[in-house]
Amino acid sequence: MLANRAQTVFPLLFLLAAGCAPAAPPAPSFACAGDNGGITLPDGFCATVYADGIGPARHLTVAANGDVYVSRLASRRRNDEGEIVVDSPGGVLALRDTDGDGVADTQENVTELAGTGIALHDGYLYFASTTEIWRVARAAGELIPGGAPELIVGGFPSQGQHASKPFTFDDQGGMYVTVGAPSNACQEAMRNPGSPGLDPCPQLELQGGIWRFDASRAGQLHSDDGRRYATGIRNAMGLDWNHRAGGLYAIQHGRDSLAGLWEGLFTLEQSAEIPAEELFRIGDGDDFGWPYCYYDPISDQKVLSPEYGGDGIAVGRCADVAATIAAFPAHWAPNDLLFYAGGTFPAHYDGGAFVAFHGSWNRGPYAQEGYRVVFVPFADGLPAGEYESFASGFAGADAIMTPGEAAHRPGGLAQGPDGSLYIADDRGGRVWRIRAMEE
Repeated sequence: MLANRAQTVFPLLFLLAAGCAPAAPPAPSFACAGDNGGITLPDGFCATVYADGIGPARHLTVAANGDVYVSRLASRRRNDEGEIVVDSPGGVLALRDTDGDGVADTQENVTELAGTGIALHDGYLYFASTTEIWRVARAAGELIPGGAPELIVGGFPSQGQHASKPFTFDDQGGMYVTVGAPSNACQEAMRNPGSPGLDPCPQLELQGGIWRFDASRAGQLHSDDGRRYATGIRNAMGLDWNHRAGGLYAIQHGRDSLAGLWEGLFTLEQSAEIPAEELFRIGDGDDFGWPYCYYDPISDQKVLSPEYGGDGIAVGRCADVAATIAAFPAHWAPNDLLFYAGGTFPAHYDGGAFVAFHGSWNRGPYAQEGYRVVFVPFADGLPAGEYESFASGFAGADAIMTPGEAAHRPGGLAQGPDGSLYIADDRGGRVWRIRAMEE
């Protein structure tokens, strides 16, 4: 049954399984674009556009020989008659830079299974749709993995919002998967002004948290084989195992629409600035409080959600939830998290965290914000200073009012074998490769 399913979903893997000859790792230096590909970087860094026009690029991963694999969403638009047209089905794209100039000159489709999560781990390329996680064996140097696809986990709930399945791996054979909550605040009537929250929230049984699976066992089901590792997390798009600190970290998309749903309690200006986006260090069994709580950056604490009797001040049951280790401005939409261990950036960056912010849609009446990559210095497993803007200018305008006006929206991060940082963009379909410049 699995073989039939794989041949249906992955025709390109079977047609292209011959692969390519191993390629040498890319040169550690390359000529950067004169304008850094349209983005602004700190002094001492430069960038090239590694790939462009590849469709909505989400997360990405880089092999030891420098090959890049990008997970893309389907590309859709409305035609003149108002009908939805699919220009590209999305899926995993393999990219190779054969001459070491920092630009991919070879592109091959691996599979049309569209999603977000993707990683190379223990000789396999893992990738996700919204309801499944697959892997395929990749021999060293193969551009198109030559193994037969295996379904590792299936049966994730089918849902309209927060359906992406980012994942990461620990050092003991575990795979951690985000299962986002299918709502804003678990209301009785979803996004309906004044509607109370369900208590207890039934969505937390199979969603709204992070689940642990066996990274190498095929045929697992979310409901039967996964173990809920942490709960009370609305949607952790950025997920990474910090090998130096020995722990799991995630960054959450905070809730929306405090003013729209609870007009008497919050102004539009307050709703634009509350709640903060949160970075978590996650222990086994932790509960971070969603939907009952949200993080108020003004009082620097979790407070009770209005759906559960909160007034913007009361803490109540939120006093006992797991800690937030760093907070970021509201609605910036963090889409990926990467702990840097590349060794070629200045020492300041060693062991710290990069966060890609996709950009907001609901900070009105203010201009939308985010659309950047920030850096958080770390020491002893915790943030060791305020976040710093690292890469900005993606949106291409000083004050956009809708995400559709943005030229680019960063959403994926990966580290190359030479220490370069890769950033993927699901608005303009671009991938940047950033390196530290030689003295």
